[in-house]
Amino acid sequence: MKNLFRLIYRYHVVFLFLLLETLSLSMVVTYNNYQRATFFDSSNFFSGTLYEGFSSFFQIFQFKQVNIKMAEENAVLRAALQEHLLKTNRGSYRSSDSIFLPRIAKDSSVRAVYRFTTARVVNNSINQQHNYLTLNKGRKDGVKENMGVIANGQVVGLVSSVSENFSKVISLLNTQWKISAKIKRNDYFGSLSWDGKDYRRVQLNEIPYHVPVQNGDTVVTTGYSSSFPEGMAIGTISDFSIGNGSNFYKIEVMLAADFKNLVIVGLVENKQLFEIKQLESQNK
Repeated sequence: MKNLFRLIYRYHVVFLFLLLETLSLSMVVTYNNYQRATFFDSSNFFSGTLYEGFSSFFQIFQFKQVNIKMAEENAVLRAALQEHLLKTNRGSYRSSDSIFLPRIAKDSSVRAVYRFTTARVVNNSINQQHNYLTLNKGRKDGVKENMGVIANGQVVGLVSSVSENFSKVISLLNTQWKISAKIKRNDYFGSLSWDGKDYRRVQLNEIPYHVPVQNGDTVVTTGYSSSFPEGMAIGTISDFSIGNGSNFYKIEVMLAADFKNLVIVGLVENKQLFEIKQLESQNK
C-alpha cells in the first residue's frame, strides 16, 4: 500500500494532467456536434477493426472444421457416383467425371463390384520405415481388413487390422508392403514399393528395359490385388535408369497423394474379395 502511495505521489503531476485532459476531451465531445461525430466515427472504426481481427482469428479454427465437413460430404457424393457407374457397367469415364473415380476394366464380365465409404485420419506417420495410419471408423462401420484406402482417387494404403471403432492402415510408405502397378500408357506392370528414404517417392520394379519409358508417365493400379479397382492413380515417373547387368529399369515414381496432408480418405471394398481369395487358396 505504501508503494502505491509513493507511486501516486511521485507521478501525481502526470496523473493530474491525464485526468484534466480526459475531462477536457469529454467536454469538447459532449458540447460540440462536429467533434462528437468525429469521435464516434473514429471509435467505431477502431472497435470494428478490432472485432474484425478477433473474428478472423477465430474463423481460422472454424474454417478448418468447415473444410473437413465439406471434404467428407464431397467424398460421400463421389463414392455414390462411383457405385452408380459400376452398377450401370460403364467401362470408362469422361474427363468431366470426378478424379475420385478409377478407370475400371473394359470387359464388364470381369468387373468386380466395389463399395466406397469415407473415414477421417486420426493418426499418420511418414518418417518411419514402417508407416501406418489410424482411421476413425472400424468394424461397426463396416470396415474390413484388406480394404483399399485412397485419397482423391490416389492410392494411400491398405487396411491391415480393425477394432470396433478404429482401423489401422499400412501406408504405401511402408517398406514391408508392395502393390501391383503399371504404366498407364503401355500397360506394362511390375511391383511397386518404398525404399524408406523420400516420403514423396516410391520405386516401380520389374519393368523390362525394352519397354518405352519416359518421365511424366502415369503409374496406376493394375487391379490384380483385388483391393483396388484398375486405374487408381499412384504417381508419375520422375526418373529412371537401367541397372548394371540388369534386364529391368530402376524407376522412381513421384507420388500423387500428399501423405503430409491426409485428412479425409476413401475406403474401397471389393464385395467379391472373399470369393476371389477362396478360389485362389484352393488353387494353391
